[in-house]
Amino acid sequence: MSGPFTEGEACLLFDSKGRRYLMNLTPGRVFQYHMGSLPHDEIIGASDGSVLASSKGSRLVAIRPRLSDYILKMERGAQVVYPKDAGWVLVAADVGPGMTVLEAGTGSGALAMVLARAVGESGRVVSVERRPDHHQHASRRISGFFGDMPPQLELREGEVEDVVADVAPDRIVLDIPEPWHIVPAATEAMSDGGVYCAYVPTVPQVQETRRALAATKRYLDVVTVEILIREWPIEGRSVRPAHRMIGHTGFITTARKIAATPTAGDQEE
Repeated sequence: MSGPFTEGEACLLFDSKGRRYLMNLTPGRVFQYHMGSLPHDEIIGASDGSVLASSKGSRLVAIRPRLSDYILKMERGAQVVYPKDAGWVLVAADVGPGMTVLEAGTGSGALAMVLARAVGESGRVVSVERRPDHHQHASRRISGFFGDMPPQLELREGEVEDVVADVAPDRIVLDIPEPWHIVPAATEAMSDGGVYCAYVPTVPQVQETRRALAATKRYLDVVTVEILIREWPIEGRSVRPAHRMIGHTGFITTARKIAATPTAGDQEE
């Protein structure tokens, strides 16, 4: 988005210490923190990057949040897929404009938002969540960032096994406890050359997923990774790695589906 802030839009405030405060702009509401207050009405109509003052004269910068900012600061109903992992999912699963992507489970909606942006309005994302509370929470969070539900994103409540054949996806992205159960149905429904992607937190889950993929004899280039990220503070001549880092959050397994051939894998040259 461009232009001045509007009612209902997400806004990120930076204070003088670099602390961040996320809100959706609502007429009549007031942002309050330890250094005073700032009415939302003073932000609505201001330009992106405006420098404002709290009631106590403290400096606040109003800026539109990036999707990564919103994901990390939004109220969560379930643990989110971190931006560092979501970025790898997009690249490794090769998600792009015009594709049809089936996701499960929706959780807080973080990965659904990333996927919806990647496929664009010419694509389609169907995100399935079995828990009604998470389904409703994700709908609110997604609408809070985009202003409304994106036309290319459909949220469904239920089991992913019940919808995979109907969706016929180019890509399947799973953030569920037992992603191996969907492998047979995914193999039948997904187009040849498509990518299966599973995000799980533990090694036993990775092992079960890899076993299920191998049993089908229909997947090539099966890879499991974890993504680690560490910031480097730079202050003048002091350049050093941060004492804390975002370490293990989950393992990402991707696999390419291939066509069924009776002799595939039986002979080697």
